[in-house]
Amino acid sequence: MEKYIEQARSALLNPVEVGDRELDTLLGKMTGRHIDHADLYFQYTRHESWVLEEGIVKSGSYNVDKGVGLRAVSGDKSGFAFSDDLRFPTLTQAAESVRGIAHGIGTGRIAVADRRSVKAPILYKPHDPLASFSDLEKVSLLERVEQEARRTDPRVKQVIVNLAGSHEIVMVVRADGQVCADVRPLIRLTVNVVAESNGRREQGTFSGGSRETYDFLTNDDVAIDYAREAVRQALVNLDSVNAPAGTMDVVLGPGWPGIILHEAVGHGLEGDFNRKGTSAYSDRIGERVASELCTIVDDGTITNRRGSLTIDDEGTPSKNTVLIENGVLKGYMQDLTNARLMNQTPTGNGRRESFRHQPMPRMTNTYMLPGQSTHDEIISSVDKGLYAVSFSGGQVDITSGEFVFSATEAYMIEKGKVTRPVKGVTLIGNGPDVLNRITMVGNNLELDSGIGTCGKNGQSVPVGVGQPTIRIDSLTVGGVEV
Repeated sequence: MEKYIEQARSALLNPVEVGDRELDTLLGKMTGRHIDHADLYFQYTRHESWVLEEGIVKSGSYNVDKGVGLRAVSGDKSGFAFSDDLRFPTLTQAAESVRGIAHGIGTGRIAVADRRSVKAPILYKPHDPLASFSDLEKVSLLERVEQEARRTDPRVKQVIVNLAGSHEIVMVVRADGQVCADVRPLIRLTVNVVAESNGRREQGTFSGGSRETYDFLTNDDVAIDYAREAVRQALVNLDSVNAPAGTMDVVLGPGWPGIILHEAVGHGLEGDFNRKGTSAYSDRIGERVASELCTIVDDGTITNRRGSLTIDDEGTPSKNTVLIENGVLKGYMQDLTNARLMNQTPTGNGRRESFRHQPMPRMTNTYMLPGQSTHDEIISSVDKGLYAVSFSGGQVDITSGEFVFSATEAYMIEKGKVTRPVKGVTLIGNGPDVLNRITMVGNNLELDSGIGTCGKNGQSVPVGVGQPTIRIDSLTVGGVEV
C-alpha cells in the first residue's frame, strides 16, 4: 500500500507541490462542528479504445484525466466539489465551498487526525495495460480476432472488434487520518458478428476482460475463443424461431444470467435505498426473503475480477458480504455514510465513477453460491419451459422489485431436453417473488466473462455477476407467439 501511495503522490501531488501540510490544511477547512466525515479523493486515469471494422481501424481514442473530489458530510447531507486543477490555491477555494455547503445537522465534530495507512490484500498487480502491448501489437490482435471470426463460418458477413484498456491511480485521504491508494488496471475485448443466410441476418456478441494486461487476451487463445463464441451465437440466432409467450418454468444458465440477480435483487440490497425505506427489502433483516436454496453474496475480493477492488472509493478494504443466506436476509451493502446513519459496519461498497462524483453504495461482484443439483438434472426436470443462456440487459423498479429482461440466447425445453433456439424472449417478474420461486440450484457456479457495467444515478462502474444453473417455476415470459 505504501508503494501505491507514493505512486499516487508522484502522479498527482508532487507536480503541483502539494504535500502533507497542504492536505491537512484542506481537510482542516472542511472539518469542525457538525461535520461527521471529510475526505479527498484523488484520481489519475489513462484510457484507450481501438475499433476494427472491415479489416481496418475505423476509430480510436486516448485520453488522460486527473483531478480531486472534496467532500464533507453532515448527517445525511454532503458538501461536494471537484477540480481538475490540483494547484493548492484552487483546492483551498473548493474546500471552503464544501465546508459551507455541508454545515448542517451532523452530530459529529471531526478534526484532522494523524496520518495512518490502511492495510488490505492486493487483488491485482499494478501493471499498466496500455503499455503492455505496442500499438502494432494491439492492431495485430484485433486483426487476428476478426480473421478467426470470418474463417469460422462463411455465413459471417460483418465483424467489429473493440479493444479497451485503462490504468487508474486513486488516493483517498480522510480527516480521520486514514490514507490509502490503489492502482487499478482494466481491459475488455468485445467481438460483434453479423451472420447472414437466405436473406436473414442475425447478430452475435461476446465480450470479456479482467484487471490484468492485454496478455490476458493472448494467453491460452482467450481472444480467439471470444471470436468463436460470437460466431456461435450469431449462427444459433439464425436458426431461432419466435418465442412463445405465457407463464412457464424457466432455467437460467450459469454465469452471465446472474445479471438478473444484480438488477432485480442486488440494487434492492444497497444501503441507501434501505435507509430511505424505498427498497422492497427495507427493514427485513432476519426475515426469509428467498427460497432456502438461495445464498447470495457481494464479493469484491476475488483476484483480478472486473468488479473487484483492493479498496473502495472511500478507502475501505473490499469484503465478501453475505446478503442472503439460505433464503434469510442477512445484510446490506454499505458505504461510510449509510453505514453510519444505519448504525452498521461499512462493507467496502462505497463507489464512484470518477473524482467528479460522490460515492454511494454499489455492487462489486454479486453472485449466488452453488447448490446440490447438476445442470442436467435441472434441465431434465422441466417438461416444457425455457432455457435462457444470455441477456442483453433489463430494467428494474427498486421500490417494487418489478423487472423486465431481454434474452439474446434462449432455447425451448421440451420433455426434459433443450431443443429449438428461440428469439424475442423477455422475462417479466418481481425480484423478491422470483427468489421464492427458485426450486433447484446447480452445483456449477460460474462468474461472467468480465463484461459488467452498472449504472446508478447517472454513474457507471465496472461490476461482476455470476450464478450456477437455477430453475425458476412459473415465470412470465414475453414472446412473439401466444
